Amino acid sequence: MTKYEKIAEILKVLGHPVRLQIVEGIILNECNVSKIQKKMNLAQATVSQHMSLLKRVGVVENKRNGNEVCYSVTNDFVKDIVAAIKKVKEK
Repeated sequence: MTKYEKIAEILKVLGHPVRLQIVEGIILNECNVSKIQKKMNLAQATVSQHMSLLKRVGVVENKRNGNEVCYSVTNDFVKDIVAAIKKVKEK
């Protein structure tokens, strides 16, 4: 996979509003699926599907802490994208 194919894959995944919100929330505060689910009022299965896709393309990483799985964004490119998007003003 070329550099540009990888970037395009990340951008496609971030192009979904729910996933973008999830990633922004994780950047601000690492958290698990149940916290994301409650905050966004989504079904656990829906959040898990989004997290699986985000993990597959390298947007998030996870680590187990006992029974809890904590997600974090360690990809600086993704952090820069989210920071740039946050600067866009809503009309």
